[in-house]
Amino acid sequence: MNSLIGKTTEARGYAPVNGLKMYYEIEGTGDPLVYIPPAFGYAGLKSFPALVQSHSVITVDLQGHGHTTDIPDRPLSIQQYANDVVALLKHLGISKADLFGESYGAATATMIAVRNPELVRRVATYAATFGAPQIAVKPEVLRTDHPPTPDSRGIQFQKEKYKKVARDPNYWPQIWGKVASIQWGGFSSEELASIKAPVLIVLGDHDFVRLEHALRLLGLSPTPSSP
Repeated sequence: MNSLIGKTTEARGYAPVNGLKMYYEIEGTGDPLVYIPPAFGYAGLKSFPALVQSHSVITVDLQGHGHTTDIPDRPLSIQQYANDVVALLKHLGISKADLFGESYGAATATMIAVRNPELVRRVATYAATFGAPQIAVKPEVLRTDHPPTPDSRGIQFQKEKYKKVARDPNYWPQIWGKVASIQWGGFSSEELASIKAPVLIVLGDHDFVRLEHALRLLGLSPTPSSP
């Protein structure tokens, strides 16, 4: 049984998982729903007033993000993110949950659905890349006249927010470098076709993800079920 079902919950804390002190926040009542933020996102940066009326929304701070201190010599990867979230679910006594992920968080949610199907009820993804950047991201996004840096104008919002909550605000260049070095190769068609849970794929009208990339996956992934 899921320990959070039927309970009105508002909690926050750190969980000892895989060598991390992983920060999380819980708000709402109902079946567990795990929100996995995008790169540099963290608990408290976004709120979900509608979802918390029907779910216990659990937001996680991934390795080196927000309140969760980095392990300097441990690389970042989608697989490691997924392993950490799975360990957190087990720590919280949650046997099955809905997953909602954004960008890298969406890839992480999908990874859990592929590798740990017994834990997943449904998956919702926003701005997800299920393949390597060369096939998933619009070419104009990949082209740049100047290589990005920790101080690039396009990530000032993330930088400022990180410095407000991180235990070591001066660690920003290091965590930016580790995130930028993630080599995400995506999923195989066989992996995506193996997913048992219903999957919802959402993109913005002018997203950085190729629309045709997301549309191709509709033939591989399960059809979303009604709430």
